[in-house]
Amino acid sequence: MDTIDKLAKTVDEAIAEALAALAATKEEVEIEVLDEGAKGGLFGIGSRPARVRVSRKLNPEQVLKNFLREVTLSMGLSVRMEANCKEKYIFVNMVGENMGILIGKRGQTLDALQYLCNLVVNRCGVPEISVVLDTENYRRRRRDTLESLANGLARKVKSSRTPIELEPMSRFERHIIHTTLQNDRFVKTSSKGDEPYRNVVISPK
Repeated sequence: MDTIDKLAKTVDEAIAEALAALAATKEEVEIEVLDEGAKGGLFGIGSRPARVRVSRKLNPEQVLKNFLREVTLSMGLSVRMEANCKEKYIFVNMVGENMGILIGKRGQTLDALQYLCNLVVNRCGVPEISVVLDTENYRRRRRDTLESLANGLARKVKSSRTPIELEPMSRFERHIIHTTLQNDRFVKTSSKGDEPYRNVVISPK
């Protein structure tokens, strides 16, 4: 049970009863006062109980795991998931057989699934959190590739003094490019466009 409506003499009493029924604290729920109630007049005529709706806050990590489990099962894959939160990211590593199916050509399938996961988490009311999916250490290998790419393109920009626009990338991959070149004295980076087609531009300073 994740949502419950409660009636009581006062709003506070209704909330307390709802929290007890959900075995939750105020920090773990969202509270909606549906009716503040009324004391009524003589002999309680016209009185009305307070009514509240208390809902358990969605756990982004659990919602994410449930979504991934449904998707991977529909693809005929049996996947074990290891999730951990760090700063504003939820990192999920998927382990199993035939993980190449999840990666796809140049990581396109993994990126598409990652994009959907971010939409799912955002609907939990935490848009500031980003999901990063990985399997078979693909992201680390991709990081090495992007760092090498960033440094190589930076050298071209320095030489030609002409900006270079990269292909659209995920937020996490754009962050790698920005971080790799953030201390470069001769080039600067910026992002342009809208998700999921937002990309990085490397320009001379």
